[in-house]
Amino acid sequence: MTIELHGIILHGYHGVLEEERRDGQRFLVDVELDLEGEQAALSDLIEDAVDYRGVVEQVRQVSDGRAYHLLEAFAAAIADALLAGWPVSAVRVRVCKPDVVLDPPVEYAAVSVERRRRPG
Repeated sequence: MTIELHGIILHGYHGVLEEERRDGQRFLVDVELDLEGEQAALSDLIEDAVDYRGVVEQVRQVSDGRAYHLLEAFAAAIADALLAGWPVSAVRVRVCKPDVVLDPPVEYAAVSVERRRRPG
């Protein structure tokens, strides 16, 4: 079973350019969490589930915790935090920078990363 949260909207101060780090910009984060079991589906209790509110808050905490130069580092930090913080077997994170300024223009820049829990 996989939980998907798409388009978590954040304002962060990540980037290489001085103005990105000074003024901040919008980031969109997609998260997929592969559950280790199906206890929540069987019990229908929030106590047995991965609470979406907590996941979104953890993503925000990673973003607010420090400024990242690269999308790669930002996405990896989110994935590592989610894998460590929740009973999941794998995490996929995509960080999208929709307001990136390039010449020629692009719709967005994005980085995806996947982390899996090591057996044992």
